[in-house]
Amino acid sequence: MSGVAVADITPPVGYRMCGYFYERLSTGVHDPLYAKAIYLQQAREQAALVFCDLIGVPQSVTDRTRVIAGGKTGIPATNILIAATHSHTGPLYFDALRTFLHERAVAQNGRDQQEAVDYPSVLSEKLAGVIAAAKNAAQPVELEAGVAKQTGLSFNRRYHMKDGTVVFNPGKMNPNIVRPAGPIDPEVGIVQFRDAKSRQPRSSLTVFALHLDTMGGTEYGADYPFYLERSLREKFGGNFISVFGAGTCGDINHIDVSTNRLQKGGEETLRIGNTLAETVLQARRGLEPAGKPSLGVRYAKVFAPLQEFSEEQIAQARERLPLIGTKGLSFIDQVQAYKVMDAQEMRTRSGPMLPMEVEVFRLDNDTAIVGLPGEVFVELGLAIKQASPFRNTLVIELCNNDISYVPTKKAFSEGSYEVVNSRVQSGGGERLVEAAVKLLNELKH
Repeated sequence: MSGVAVADITPPVGYRMCGYFYERLSTGVHDPLYAKAIYLQQAREQAALVFCDLIGVPQSVTDRTRVIAGGKTGIPATNILIAATHSHTGPLYFDALRTFLHERAVAQNGRDQQEAVDYPSVLSEKLAGVIAAAKNAAQPVELEAGVAKQTGLSFNRRYHMKDGTVVFNPGKMNPNIVRPAGPIDPEVGIVQFRDAKSRQPRSSLTVFALHLDTMGGTEYGADYPFYLERSLREKFGGNFISVFGAGTCGDINHIDVSTNRLQKGGEETLRIGNTLAETVLQARRGLEPAGKPSLGVRYAKVFAPLQEFSEEQIAQARERLPLIGTKGLSFIDQVQAYKVMDAQEMRTRSGPMLPMEVEVFRLDNDTAIVGLPGEVFVELGLAIKQASPFRNTLVIELCNNDISYVPTKKAFSEGSYEVVNSRVQSGGGERLVEAAVKLLNELKH
C-alpha cells in the first residue's frame, strides 16, 4: 500500500529568503513551495518520507513533526524521514543568520515585521498533516525502480588550481584551473508507483545529485524540480505527483566552467528540469517491477564532534555578524563568522557531539533508500552505493536535520568554502557512510 499527498508550505510574501549571506526579502511567488509525503505500508510495517521545497529542515522541526504525525498515524518516529530539496528560493527560518536578523529587527522596531507567522510551528503542523493525508490516500500499488544515467547537468564545483590550492566556483574559463577536485554522481534513482488496478503511474520519486541553486531572485520557487514535475505531468496527467530528493551534492552544482554560456535564472532552471524529465521518461522502459515488495526500515544515530572555537574566535564572530552581506568583510570571513555562531547554537542544543540520524528504507530485495543529514559530499554517497548490497540504492541528503556541509577527510585537508562552512570535524562524513552501510547490510539479510 502507498499513498501520496501534497501540502502548500509557502510563507507569506515579505518573509526573509535563504541561500545567500545577506538579508533578502521575498517579493512574490514564482511557483508555490510544497511538502510532498509518500506513505508506505506492508503488513504491520509503516513508513513515511516527506520532501520539502526548502533549503533545509532543522532538528527542532523534524522532532516536533514526528511527535504530531505519530499521534495522527501511529508511524514510529524512526520510520519517518523529513528531507529538504535545498531550494535557495525558500524562507530563512532557522540558523544563526536568521537569529541575528530577527533579534536585530526586534531590537530596532520592537518586533520582526518580516516574520508575520511562526513559520517553524506552522511547518511542523503542515508536515504532520501531509503525512496523515498520505496515509489516508493509501491504495494498493505496484512499485518499479531503477537507475538511469545523466551527464552534462552536474559538475564538481571544487577545482585544483595551478597554485596548488583547491577552490570552489573558480569562475568560467579560468585559465588557472587544472582539474576538478572530485567526481560527480551521474545516477538518477527512480521509484515509480503505479495504481495496482489500472496500472497507471500515480507518482514517482526521483533522486539526483545536483545543487538547487539555479533560479536566484526574490520570488519563492522550487527550482528545477518544478519543471521536472511539469514535464512529467504532460505525459501522465495533471494529477501525477513528482517527488524529488537531493542526492549527495554538497560539492556539486550546475556550472560548466569550460563554457562562457550564461547559466543563471529561469532559462537554466527550465533546461535542467526538462532534461531530467526526458531522462526519467526514457528510463521508464528499463525500470524493474518489485518482484516481492518487502518494506523494512532501519535507523541509527551516530555522533560527530562539533568544531571547537576559542572565546576570542567567538567574540570576533559575534562582532562581525553585522558585516555579513556588506563589503566590509571578505566573503570567506563572512562565512567563518556565520559558521562559528551557528556551531555555537548547535553546541547549546546538543553539546560537543552532534547527533546525526541515518535512516534506510528497503522497498524490496533490489531497492533501498538511504537518508543522511546535511549537505553531504558526493564521494560519501558514492561510497555508500559502492558498498551497498542493493542493486538500486538511492542516497538522499538533508534528511531530518540541516547540519550544513559534511565534507570528506580529503576535502578537509584541501580547504575552501565548504570546509570553512562545515560544523562537524573531519571524519563525520565517514561515520555516516559506515552507519549507512551497516544498516543496508542488516536489511539485506
